Amino acid sequence: MIFVARHGETDWNREGRYQGQRESQLTQMGRAQAEALAGALAGERIVRVISSPLQRCVATAIPIAQNLNVPLETDRDLIEIAHGTWEGRLREDIEREEPAAMRTWREHPERVRFEGGESLAQVDERWRAFVERLRGTGGVAIVTHDVVVRLAILMASQQPLARLWEPRVLNGGYAVFRNGARWALERECVSEHLAGLVVDTAAQAL
Repeated sequence: MIFVARHGETDWNREGRYQGQRESQLTQMGRAQAEALAGALAGERIVRVISSPLQRCVATAIPIAQNLNVPLETDRDLIEIAHGTWEGRLREDIEREEPAAMRTWREHPERVRFEGGESLAQVDERWRAFVERLRGTGGVAIVTHDVVVRLAILMASQQPLARLWEPRVLNGGYAVFRNGARWALERECVSEHLAGLVVDTAAQAL
C-alpha cells in the first residue's frame, strides 16, 4: 500500500497566502496534525517515508519516520506547484487584482500556467516520474502538498486534470493507494485521526 498525505496546517495556510515553492512553518495545529498522522500510520506496514523537501512537509514527515524507525527521504518531484507571481500573496488580493486569472484557476485549472511558475501538466509529469520510480514497491508513506495529492488521486482514478478541485484533501489527511500494475485508489481522504484537528481549507489559498 502507498499512503499519500498532505502536510499539516501552516501559518500561510491560516493567513490565506499562496505558498507554492516558498517556505512556511507549521502552526501549533499543524504540528498536532503531524503527530496525529504519525499515530494513524504507526500500525501500517511502512518501510519508507518520502517527503517533499519543503520544510512544512519535512516537519510533518519527521514524526512518521521516527515512530516507524525508518530514515526520512526527500524527493524534489514531490514539491508543490510553483505559483510564480502569486507566491507570498493573499488570495483575497489576487481575487481583487487578477479576477480573470483567479476565475480560470478555479474553473479551468488545466489551462493555467502561472507566470514565473508551472502548469498542472508539468507537475503531473514530475509526479508520474516519481511514481515510475516506485513501480512494484509498497509500504511507502509520502508527505507532499495539496496539488500533488489531488494529482495522485486523479491519476489513480483515471480522471482528467480539469477535475482538480473535486477530491477531498485535508491538512494531515491522507489518501490510500494500491500499487499494482497501475495505482488503484483505495480511500480518497482518511481523516478519522484528525478528530478535533480538521481545519477549514476553504479559507486557504489553494
